[in-house]
Amino acid sequence: MASARLTPNGVGAALAGETNLRPIVQVVNLRCVNVDGKGTPRSDRWRGLVSDGAETCPAMFAGQLSDLARSGLIRRGSVVQLDEYVINMVGGRRVIVVLNLTVLLAECDIIGNPVITPESESSNQNNPRVEQFNGTRQYGLAAGNPSPTRPNGNVPVFQPSVSGSSLNTPTRLSDKSPVFQPTAQPSYRPAPSYKNQGAIAKNEAPARIIPISSLNPYQGRWAIKGRVTAKGDIRRYHNAKGEGKVFNFDLLDSDGGEIRVACFNTQLDRFYEVVEVGKVYVVSRGNLKPVQRNYNHLNSEWEITLERDSSVDLCPDENSSIPSQQFNFRPISEIEDTPTGTILDIIGVAISVSPSTTVQKKNGTETLKRMIGLKDISGRSVDLTMWGDFCNREGSQLQEMVERGVFPVLGVKTGRVNDFNGKCVGTISSSQLLIDPDLSEAHTLRQWFDGGGRDASTQSISRDHTPSASRNEVRMTVAKIKDDGLGMGDKPDWVTVKASIIFFKSDNFCYTACPTKEGDRQCNKKVTKGTSGLWVCDKCDKEFPECDYRYLLQLQIQDHSGTTWVTAFQETAQELLGCSALELVTYKENGDPRFAETMLSCLFMDYLLRLKVKEETYSDERRVKNTLVKVERFDPAAESRYLLDLLSRSVASY
Repeated sequence: MASARLTPNGVGAALAGETNLRPIVQVVNLRCVNVDGKGTPRSDRWRGLVSDGAETCPAMFAGQLSDLARSGLIRRGSVVQLDEYVINMVGGRRVIVVLNLTVLLAECDIIGNPVITPESESSNQNNPRVEQFNGTRQYGLAAGNPSPTRPNGNVPVFQPSVSGSSLNTPTRLSDKSPVFQPTAQPSYRPAPSYKNQGAIAKNEAPARIIPISSLNPYQGRWAIKGRVTAKGDIRRYHNAKGEGKVFNFDLLDSDGGEIRVACFNTQLDRFYEVVEVGKVYVVSRGNLKPVQRNYNHLNSEWEITLERDSSVDLCPDENSSIPSQQFNFRPISEIEDTPTGTILDIIGVAISVSPSTTVQKKNGTETLKRMIGLKDISGRSVDLTMWGDFCNREGSQLQEMVERGVFPVLGVKTGRVNDFNGKCVGTISSSQLLIDPDLSEAHTLRQWFDGGGRDASTQSISRDHTPSASRNEVRMTVAKIKDDGLGMGDKPDWVTVKASIIFFKSDNFCYTACPTKEGDRQCNKKVTKGTSGLWVCDKCDKEFPECDYRYLLQLQIQDHSGTTWVTAFQETAQELLGCSALELVTYKENGDPRFAETMLSCLFMDYLLRLKVKEETYSDERRVKNTLVKVERFDPAAESRYLLDLLSRSVASY
């Protein structure tokens, strides 16, 4: 029968708190801790004795190892390596609690002369479930019912002598087996590098690398190896516990498994500069939580939150066995029926790029926004909304290319579907934009576009002229807004009007705003100049030498049915006029002709204007207010397609 070499003094080292040892030991006894009268296990926990060839120790096996015991892969005589364990004090005795192990030999003759110490023996004597067999104490066997883990009837069972000899004097009991006296074993003394950590000592040997798809929250210690495919920006938040910060990164392993890793506060400080997109890392230890599908589309059921004892180690010599990225591109035509909030990958040819504009977020901070028009072979086009740094990085590059007549292929990894003004796709912090990527899908699109796709008719799923049963907005005339009594309900009405701007109120087109920021939120309340010459904010109770300027633009629009007044706030007014409120104020104060030019350039031009219509109260007077939320230059070709579709649907309804 096969044999193996056990770790010398392995039991003593483990009990003494050695943290860098993965000892190879032999199971000299194994039994279920709870069996019925017929010897059938009634629980899922096993205990026994392990030996290093000289010394033994009681051991308990974690529940995840029960299948190995039930199937016989672990039995008396098995040689195993303890990959992960802790030392617990149970009733004043030290017990090895095995959390993870590797079976080296399922069957093996007993190695060495293992001594059952008084501590080990008393651990089993005090257990009422120790059974009797043929008048002698036997572990794991019921009378007349050999254990299924017993390889043969002649495997020796180690027992202390009970006939007057000292418990420290071992005997060997087996059928026709002689009694022997082992050689004296010196008491174990740990080397200086051993750390005695008290009652509980955990094995700190490196964890084995497992596939990402095998991760689950019931594992003890684990490690995964993957390439960073995306790294999010630092985000700040505020909750009941106070303020905090977080960033995420995504990992892809050689088996195609993906998972997202989150680093909060202290862990962000540790790992943000360490993690780089495209490099391979080994990540060990962390808290596994169920994935939140609203924010994560990776093919994993779990997300990892790194903790104090987590590690992220670079693999500098990693080859190309792990792919750099994994895509699941969806045709644009499918997005129209995709639920809002879905995270997906798309690819298309960039056919239009709008200038960047500054918009205000819900928390009061400002960010950049840019719109990219994409089309693909499905005959549909969609607006991609870029946010933040994407506008200046990839957005500026795309704008330069399109203005030169070069229409690049753009791949979007991790975009979010929204239904503002039809169906659109927006970037999020973990999005990636790839310009003319070396992918088969990109090559196919390039051949199609250059071979005639450039002039192929497409329908946008993002704008009003696109037929879409799921679209919430309605095309309407100016007069019909009033005739239908829009805005009088509990919720606002959203309509789109094709109209021209015929007048601006140029005297009060903006207001002076407070520049104070509390965290990421800006006050933006109106400020006035005090007697000291400083700007004063009543809300913040502060004074400032300089203030901000924010648009509050009143304009009159007209179509063939009539005229109405509309209010445009900061981001929409800036998109319409093409400059910031501060720039326009500077033009006006300096008598710069660009002030009049900016205003006149927008007059008597046709636009598609999306309006929010809602009744509001001013000084106890109720009136309907029209707020401009989106402005778009009129496109005659797109309008023609809209009218043709409207006509075809009208004919089909008869």
